[in-house]
Amino acid sequence: MSQLKTKLQDDLKEAMKNKDVFKRDAIRFLMSALKQIEVDERKELSDEDIMKIIQKSLKQREDAISAFQEAGRNDLVEKETAEASLLKSYLPQQLSDDELKAIIQKHIAALGISSMKEIGKLMPVILSECAGVADGKRINLIAKTMLA
Repeated sequence: MSQLKTKLQDDLKEAMKNKDVFKRDAIRFLMSALKQIEVDERKELSDEDIMKIIQKSLKQREDAISAFQEAGRNDLVEKETAEASLLKSYLPQQLSDDELKAIIQKHIAALGISSMKEIGKLMPVILSECAGVADGKRINLIAKTMLA
């Protein structure tokens, strides 16, 4: 069993012992999503697979937060924000903008990219190197500003 899945199960047990209903329900929801994928694909999920699922779930939370803010539903914004911060705790530390800029600059120089037209060559290389530690949207935004 993967280390991340074991940590989730341990945290679920701990939340149940401490009667932390919010944390218990959030982890159960995530574990349910993991179990569904394991059953559908008939395979044991690796830590990398689990991180991708957590990132997808985090993205859903962030989209929901924006929608709830536009609708003026602050009660739901708080709930989704709390769930997003819980999910982030299971992901590796994200790269800072400066670290990300350094990686992008390194690849721009290595690939000899000089214009925005060539961003299609740059993105796959950076996404593979920064998998799990930087969001694709953030990478794209920084790369575009550097190439502009």
